[in-house]
Amino acid sequence: MRRSFAIRPLVTLLVLAGVLIFAGANAHLFYVALTSQPDCVAHLKEPGSRAGQFRAAKSAC
Repeated sequence: MRRSFAIRPLVTLLVLAGVLIFAGANAHLFYVALTSQPDCVAHLKEPGSRAGQFRAAKSAC
């Protein structure tokens, strides 16, 4: 009976630590997504006439 009392707080602590790590990782990903600006890549400025040539729908560069 005493063993179950010793294991329960350990399991609770491990679950809480896992939830905090998961929440922290998601908060970091959200922060990076909002603050980063990807560099411009080379692309066609005008529509291509050949198959497989694409251009940006709305270029920010």
